[in-house]
Amino acid sequence: MASFYLPAVILCSGGIGTPTTGVVKSLCIEEERRALVSFKNELVDHSGRLSSWLGHDCCRWEGISCNNSTGRVVKMNLRNPYPYPFSYSDERWDVSAHEQSCLGGKINASLLSLKYLNYLDLSMNNFHGSIPIPNFFGQLNSLQYLNLSSSSFGGEIPYSLGNLSTLNFLDLGLNYNLSSRNLSWLSHLSSLKYLNLEGIDLSSTRVSWAYDINMLPSLLELHLSSCQIKSIPLSLQKINFTSLLILDLSDNKINSAFPSWLFNFTSLKELNLARNNLTSPFPSEFANLKSLESLDLSATSLKGQIPEVIGNLCKLKFLSLRANDFDGGGIEEFWRSFSNCSNNSLESLDLSFCGLESQLPAYLGMLKSLQNLDLCGNHLWGSIPDSIGNLSSLKTLDFSYNYMNGSIPESIGQLTELVSLHLYLNIWEGILTESHFINLTSLQDFQVGDTQGPMSLSFEVTYDWVPPFKLHTIEIINCRVGPGFGVWLRSQTELVNVNLRGNEISENSIPEEWLSKISTQVIYLILAHNQFSGNLPTHLKFPNSMVIDLSRNNLVGPLPLWSTNVSLLYLQSNSFSGPIPSNIDQLMPNLEGLYLFENHLNGAIPNSVCNIQSLEVLALKSNQFSGEFPRAWRAGSNLLFLDASHNNLSGNIPTSLGVLSLLEILKLNSNNFEGKIPDSLQNCSSLRSIDLGDNILSGKIPLWIGGSNVAMLYMLQLRSNLFTGHIPHNLCNLSHLHILDLSHNNFSGMIPNCVNNLASLVREDNLDGLHYGFYEQATLTLKGGQHVYNTTLILVKSIDLSSNVLEGEIPEEICSLVLLGTLNLSMNQLTGKIPSKIGNMHLIETLDLSHNHLSGQMPRSLSSLSFLSHLNLSYNNLSGRIPTGNQLQTLNDLSIYMGNPLLCGVPLSTQCPGDELKDAKDKNENGNYKFWFYVSVILGFIVGFWGVCGTLVLKTSWRYAYFRFFDDIKDKVMG
Repeated sequence: MASFYLPAVILCSGGIGTPTTGVVKSLCIEEERRALVSFKNELVDHSGRLSSWLGHDCCRWEGISCNNSTGRVVKMNLRNPYPYPFSYSDERWDVSAHEQSCLGGKINASLLSLKYLNYLDLSMNNFHGSIPIPNFFGQLNSLQYLNLSSSSFGGEIPYSLGNLSTLNFLDLGLNYNLSSRNLSWLSHLSSLKYLNLEGIDLSSTRVSWAYDINMLPSLLELHLSSCQIKSIPLSLQKINFTSLLILDLSDNKINSAFPSWLFNFTSLKELNLARNNLTSPFPSEFANLKSLESLDLSATSLKGQIPEVIGNLCKLKFLSLRANDFDGGGIEEFWRSFSNCSNNSLESLDLSFCGLESQLPAYLGMLKSLQNLDLCGNHLWGSIPDSIGNLSSLKTLDFSYNYMNGSIPESIGQLTELVSLHLYLNIWEGILTESHFINLTSLQDFQVGDTQGPMSLSFEVTYDWVPPFKLHTIEIINCRVGPGFGVWLRSQTELVNVNLRGNEISENSIPEEWLSKISTQVIYLILAHNQFSGNLPTHLKFPNSMVIDLSRNNLVGPLPLWSTNVSLLYLQSNSFSGPIPSNIDQLMPNLEGLYLFENHLNGAIPNSVCNIQSLEVLALKSNQFSGEFPRAWRAGSNLLFLDASHNNLSGNIPTSLGVLSLLEILKLNSNNFEGKIPDSLQNCSSLRSIDLGDNILSGKIPLWIGGSNVAMLYMLQLRSNLFTGHIPHNLCNLSHLHILDLSHNNFSGMIPNCVNNLASLVREDNLDGLHYGFYEQATLTLKGGQHVYNTTLILVKSIDLSSNVLEGEIPEEICSLVLLGTLNLSMNQLTGKIPSKIGNMHLIETLDLSHNHLSGQMPRSLSSLSFLSHLNLSYNNLSGRIPTGNQLQTLNDLSIYMGNPLLCGVPLSTQCPGDELKDAKDKNENGNYKFWFYVSVILGFIVGFWGVCGTLVLKTSWRYAYFRFFDDIKDKVMG
């Protein structure tokens, strides 16, 4: 928020403290020179900013200004020349230069010798929160300007600052370790015009802060944002600071109605109450603030209709009501309210994320001065009114994240001042032509499309059309831009952010000349999900790139030898071939994610990948890599996700993997690894998923799997190896385990009866979701076939112990796993009965107990498994009647029960003992039923017929009445 008062103060002080220039007799006072030297000696100055503080004339020293007449030091400006990073997009900010230029150390009391010092600025330095603001500052009696902001001072604000009776300007803001229990010392600063305490902890002041500030009659600007203020008085008896021009109370914890005294500031130009909880309805008294030019009420919990009273604030230039919860309608009335002012001056309007549900009003274009309009994140529908073209001053327009549909009007092309146009995540249809863009000469940022799927929006421009703009950001997602990469795209050579994902662009290669021109400045380059083919240019430099995504195209040839600072490189699902460059650690030293899966890469994985300390994701699945896996892993690596599955890797699993203490996902399945699982992996204490299936590994499951070091495991896949021995009871300690696959090995012994300790299969697990679930895939045998799971893997709950040599009975404890979806114990040597309480596993979908030696009857509780869709009990020694009812009646495939000759009943043709007698009895009962049915019908007819006709024969009067009735009916009909 711009300061009204700050420039004036600097201007006034400049006249007093102009540095001496030209050939002038030295005016520096020796006592003051010595004081400055003592002050300098206590400071830490890494960059040598005070290197000019030599010689006798201190008035010529950097940052020092003297009075031209007296030679007295009147101004000390040691503000860091490199700005503080108010945002990371601030192009002026050089982080290393800022930190290097910070002064630190101690502040010497020798400054007290500067008795005429009226201007002191130590802002944007770094005193590390280790020193408080010096108490002696309160004795610098001539001070009019004191700026200590953003310098990491700590502790309590000294009350002595209240002695600076001539102080006009006080800025202590952004010293987040500062606090104040009360602000009573402020009451003595009667001349204070500017006060900034932003970021200082004032929570202990309760409501007294307002009473203390009310004692400042000259105050023009007040900045108290992020001060942890919780309370605000609803009224003040007498308002003393009615000249206030700027009030900022944003980002506090105020939970209150709007205070009534707020509306006494009739001169107020800027009001910022954003990100508080203002509970009352929107006050009509806002109409009193006629001078208001800037109003920010974003995220203040406002409800009801959008306040129309704002339309009466005719000087308003900036208005933000962002992130409130207004009723869906009311936007038309709100827009119409601005017609109350003949010369409406509104320049910026932010109604984003306000819950608006309506069409845009046809008179949208009435706000002729509007430069910034943000309506994103609502539930707006319908099309953009043609009147949008009347907003001739518009520079930024954001309709993203809505439900707007229809075609985009050509009148949008009349916005000649437009710099940023955001239309993405709507339901647009129709076409965009050259007419939509022909006058947008200032356009730098264009975004349209939908990440959820293809849109019915096409770009229909001639292939060689050259647009009148030079974009910095282009984001077109899932539209129809292709088939070719037209000249209108090739001409955009100043791009910083590029996202052309899923646009059906088909080109023999990504244009090398275009890539070369944007490579020096581009940060995000995303061309994924298109149909680019051919080779990539081999040698380019991307010094500023953070993300390069060329995945899911038809690119071929070797991997590019690009020298880049890129963090995330997505090249998966192409047809790249050849090896990974052996010097990849030098080409891409800052890689955090390397995604090369589903290509045709071959050769050995170079050891140099182990040198990329920042690497978090290494995804090499489904290539043709061979040889041994890299063994040069070193402590300090940030690797979280490692997937080298489905390759031709061989040898032992490297023990050096054990140094990867942050590793969460390890997938080496479907290779030719042999030997034992290295014990060093127990040092990977963050492991959550291990998949070593489909290798030639042997030996026993190490006891550390199930130990406290890897207690977070949710998936363990060791299928299709040569493991032997018993299943260790330690596995039962894995309380988060919900996928266990030990199938197709040579495990023996009994199933551990402690399986009921697998807590995530007994009750819902609140383990956080996967960091890399989208890329982690697992092939699981479920529902009688193999299925690949990725995004839903966290929901799968499965135990597969099939194709081993397990023996003994199925433990009753397994019935406690009530959340289990798949249980496969087939192809073992299990004996005994099926547990009687198996019906407790009410979420089971797949149950395979086939090819064992199970005996006895099928438990009746099987019929209560309402989700059961795949059942296989074949080739056991089960006997007796097959239970009926519920879900079992839908499972009528005879192969389910094959190889159990003693089973009987539906759906088998084999009848159970006693079924013949039951059938005969049923047949006899059925015959008797038919006989008595016919007897009752005949008797009913006889009784009914003679009950009517017999009465008419025997009763003459009834007979006459009966026939007379029909005669009367006939006469009425005929008449």
